[in-house]
Amino acid sequence: MRSVLLVLAAAVCFGTTGTAQALGPDADPVSVGAVRILVGGGALAAVALALHVAGRRRGATGTSVAPTSGGRTGRWPAGVAMVVGAAGVLAYQPAFFAGTASNGVAVGTVVALGSAPVLTGVLDWALRRRFPGGSWVVATALATAGVAALASASGTGPSAVDPIGIAASVAAGASYAVYTLAGKSLLDRGWTSSASMGAMFGVAAALSLPVLLATDTGWLATGPGLAMALWLGLVTTTVAYLFFGAGLKRLTPATVSTLTLAEPLTATLLGVVLLQERLPTTAVIGLAVLASGIVLLTVTSSRRMPRRAAPRTDAVPAAPVALDA
Repeated sequence: MRSVLLVLAAAVCFGTTGTAQALGPDADPVSVGAVRILVGGGALAAVALALHVAGRRRGATGTSVAPTSGGRTGRWPAGVAMVVGAAGVLAYQPAFFAGTASNGVAVGTVVALGSAPVLTGVLDWALRRRFPGGSWVVATALATAGVAALASASGTGPSAVDPIGIAASVAAGASYAVYTLAGKSLLDRGWTSSASMGAMFGVAAALSLPVLLATDTGWLATGPGLAMALWLGLVTTTVAYLFFGAGLKRLTPATVSTLTLAEPLTATLLGVVLLQERLPTTAVIGLAVLASGIVLLTVTSSRRMPRRAAPRTDAVPAAPVALDA
């Protein structure tokens, strides 16, 4: 349950992204995405480095622990997983923005967020030979249907859907699946959650600097712009992915990707509370269906978590072994 709650906490942090952008100044979405990765990824790398140094001072490695059970670690070398994960982090932002620009925020969001759990589950099944389970299928279907209802209730996009925009949104969902599975691969190898997230996002932060310099960064010179950049970087990225990595350590990638659909749930509720948005009946139904899928997955995941066997108090002590026999 602790792992499930950590992932849900990460989703709540993710869900504040839209509200932060709405309350902040107008800015180029590509510039905002680059700043988010640069600040958040750089901070994640700094946290991982600090924990590594502290671990070495205590006599530990600071970057690795006992490998997690149930995963296949031999398929992706650690360096490949780190680079592939960083590429997924970088690819997500432009693909997501391209999808929403072509078909509107509602359609682009539902395709990206709705495809991510399905693609993560399929890729996890293909690479790790582990079926996510029937409860995951039902919970994912419910949660995705809820997201679709939310999108249809607030949809203002064009009636004709652009296939290229749909492909971009699906690419965003695939990018999410890629860096989730890459992070899980590092965790299965014994990396700590902070080290795995810090490595992927640190590399992505370094690669995002040229992207940022190629955009208009004038909005960063304003107070609201700086506040938005810090919130998006430190809260929706650094803090969120520390929670995300810690939860991913004990859960399957498919389960984690479905739990993060609490992001649109959070975003919708914040829109009502802070931005005074009004929800039609369809949106309320969508929220209820989405929440039911998350609750179902939360309950079934917590029941499947392995428990440590309690030590036996009635066991007969073993006879001493003579070492000099």
